[in-house]
Amino acid sequence: MWPGVLLLLVLLAVLLHPSRCTQPKVNFREKEKQVLDNILGPGRYDARIRPSGENGTDGPAVVRVNIFVRSISKIDDVTMEYSVQLTFREQWLDERLRFNDFGGKLKYLTLTEASRVWMPDLFFSNEKEGHFHNIIMPNVYIRIFPHGSVLYSIRISLTLSCPMNLKLYPLDRQTCSLRMASYGWTTDDLVFLWKEGDPVQVVKNLHLPRFTLEKFLTDYCNSKTNTGEYSCLKVDLLFKREFSYYLIQIYIPCCMLVIVSWVSFWLDQSAVPARVSLGVTTLLTMATQTSGINASLPPVSYTKAIDVWTGVCLTFVFGALLEFALVNYASRSDMHSDNIKKQFPQNEMEHSSSIDPSSELLEPDGSANFAMKPLVRHPEDSMSMDKLQQCEIHMQPRKKNCCRSWLSKFPTRSKRIDVISRIFFPIVFAFFNLAYWSTYLFREDEGQE
Repeated sequence: MWPGVLLLLVLLAVLLHPSRCTQPKVNFREKEKQVLDNILGPGRYDARIRPSGENGTDGPAVVRVNIFVRSISKIDDVTMEYSVQLTFREQWLDERLRFNDFGGKLKYLTLTEASRVWMPDLFFSNEKEGHFHNIIMPNVYIRIFPHGSVLYSIRISLTLSCPMNLKLYPLDRQTCSLRMASYGWTTDDLVFLWKEGDPVQVVKNLHLPRFTLEKFLTDYCNSKTNTGEYSCLKVDLLFKREFSYYLIQIYIPCCMLVIVSWVSFWLDQSAVPARVSLGVTTLLTMATQTSGINASLPPVSYTKAIDVWTGVCLTFVFGALLEFALVNYASRSDMHSDNIKKQFPQNEMEHSSSIDPSSELLEPDGSANFAMKPLVRHPEDSMSMDKLQQCEIHMQPRKKNCCRSWLSKFPTRSKRIDVISRIFFPIVFAFFNLAYWSTYLFREDEGQE
């Protein structure tokens, strides 16, 4: 009896073992291969034919686009271009690529060969150079979802043209565009739309050496040619130039050169070598600074804000040099007049000593004429004397104003010119600064209107 019971228990254990109850696991990676062969096999899918329109109609295929800006490496003012690295994504519906997801087990299929499915013929219309990234593997993928939606993503680097208006340079703002359009399909066959919600994303730690990305705007730019109308998308990147670099490298050094040129007004007029060398040195330094600034900018036909600044500063430095030429000429004139004054007082003394004030006045006939004052004055004489006194009072010189009285402290004209220049040049330069900064800081960029 016991051997029969043991045999029965062994049979029950074998029959109730878990390996006998569970089904074999399905390898869904193999299922992916089967699905791909099923939807993309020979004679099943033609990548040359575009997908149908929305809801299976014969309308244009709709492609939704969004981009992720990874970095902006440079913005070149001379060549008027900028370089950007971005992740570019397109998404469209191709009902020919529907497949069974096996109850949600297959979320999507992944491809790396874009030639196996239909692709929109998008190109960047303002592109100068561009390349894909192939390290370590090509940075591209295509995802096919069960309902036939296709997502194409690729990482690319582009150098794009950016026409700039430099009238307010370096206090300007620039708008650089990224334009994407269809090359061969017209709007009857293909339409590009921005993805709803957030079509453009920018990396959070985006850093530019001389600019700040203020904002970006998305828009449409469909173009009509003699071959038809083509769908186009664009995104405008608004950059503000960082002014602190130019303040330290250009504006402050130019101010210092102008102020150094004013030191000549405080040197003695006889220090000709010192004043000439100071004026010529500051003039040459200012000219070198101006040429260095212009070398870093394109040769445009209009006047920039930096041209006004450097031109006026160069004029002030040149004016200080011309002021010394005027002072030198005035000092030589003062020396000549001093020599004349030294000669004429001696001649006057000799002439006055030859005439005796108590000598008799001689008549033409040689007889002496003595001037005698009358003992009694007539009333008419007293009235005439009063009138003469009143006339003398009116003929007295007017009182000098404060400026003339202050300038009279400096006996020579050359010294007066130096003193006036010490006040005139700083005041005029201060008024220029007030007008310059109030004009360009609060002026709207004409290129952005």
